[in-house]
Amino acid sequence: MGHCDTANTNTITAIVNPTGSMNVLSSHEVSKLQDTSKTGLYSLFRRCALAVLNCDSEKDNAQDLMAEHENFNIHIIQEPRGLKLELINAPRCAFVNKKLILGVKENLFSVLRDILYVFSKMEEQGLFELNKSQDVTNLVFEILRHAQAFDLKRPPNIVVCWGGHAIGREEYTYTKVVGYNLGLYGLDICTGCGPGAMKGPMKGAYIGHAKQRIVKSRFIGLTEPDIIAAESPNPIVNELVIMPDIEKRLEAFIRLGHGIVIFPGGPGTAEEVLYILGVLLHEKNQDIPFPLIFTGPSHSADYFQRIDTFIGATLGQGAQSLYQIIVNDPPAVAEAIKNGLDKVTRFRRASKDAYHFNWKLTIDRLFQEPFEPTHEAMANLTLSYDLPPSELAANLRRAMSGIVAGNIKENGIKSIEQHGLFNLSGDQKLMQHIDELLSSFVAQHRMKLPGSHYKPCYVINNKS
Repeated sequence: MGHCDTANTNTITAIVNPTGSMNVLSSHEVSKLQDTSKTGLYSLFRRCALAVLNCDSEKDNAQDLMAEHENFNIHIIQEPRGLKLELINAPRCAFVNKKLILGVKENLFSVLRDILYVFSKMEEQGLFELNKSQDVTNLVFEILRHAQAFDLKRPPNIVVCWGGHAIGREEYTYTKVVGYNLGLYGLDICTGCGPGAMKGPMKGAYIGHAKQRIVKSRFIGLTEPDIIAAESPNPIVNELVIMPDIEKRLEAFIRLGHGIVIFPGGPGTAEEVLYILGVLLHEKNQDIPFPLIFTGPSHSADYFQRIDTFIGATLGQGAQSLYQIIVNDPPAVAEAIKNGLDKVTRFRRASKDAYHFNWKLTIDRLFQEPFEPTHEAMANLTLSYDLPPSELAANLRRAMSGIVAGNIKENGIKSIEQHGLFNLSGDQKLMQHIDELLSSFVAQHRMKLPGSHYKPCYVINNKS
């Protein structure tokens, strides 16, 4: 570590050496990263880097984070022997003894790796103009492979954990106990990399692995640029991957992961639930084993009852048959997931599918096309019982994605401030179910972090 200036007690200016193979850049790559124009990568690079460095943040508002650290800058120093990063007015919480914390440094250079690869090379090769479903899947594969996210030697053992960042202490403690039990089975954890139900399972599994003397634990965090600033990577993440958008992030979860545990959460968790259910409802996926478990402590039983009722009322009994609800029993959750992963292993072996990437799943373009939650796009969503369940799931997923954007993403918050609330409309009965679900999230403080005041970013309208 080179020069370190601590004139501002809350920030540090320092020069950081790279980790891993990210030590040489071309002059073209450097110019793209430092380009402040709309076509350049500097703004994106700065925003994601700040999110990683702001590792002790307890906020979930990306706009507030950028405003609080408006003097933060990051420069690339290109030298004959390699590159260095100059961090100007970086959050002090990322440093110990004036040195960048190693885990933070690794994640910082993961940001550099993925932004260069995904948003520079892929864009130049025209790979964002994807019209075929298989092309999108191939891109997801390429990004994960470039990030070295595949372990070809391990049988299926990656458990994806979804759940809210804004959960109470009892629910957070429960996620740790579930993670601990998963860790005792030697299972690795993949989450959205943020706080709450994303941090808890990793923290618990870390202890479980320690008891089993597992030294090569994998705690994978999958995020995307618009969400990372609101949900900075938690300190347990040791493999960070930044996907281009929420749709490719969701596909990465279910292609890389082998089973999913879902904890209580808000609209972001509902988005994830609707995504996986919509995919599994596809007729070509009927016989593909994919363990899916909803779980939480005793006081979360009502939450899961509401979710189950909503799914039954919107997507039907076929969707309800795809998951299991286990309340207040972490050992049972771990056992059920382990049994499910054994079935996945047998299926992959019999079908000659890869252990490290789920090629067999069919994902419709409806679940792959990036959805930009503008006011017009939200108002034009078709929310109707006339749609097939899988298609309805896709549109409900988009509605929840828009609400997440309006709640915590920088562009979404600005859009609400400038143009007012998102307007959602559709079949009267369907909109009533959506309204009841979202109202329960508000009442249970699942829209924002506990203690913060929530102002809805949406309004529900019924069509008679």
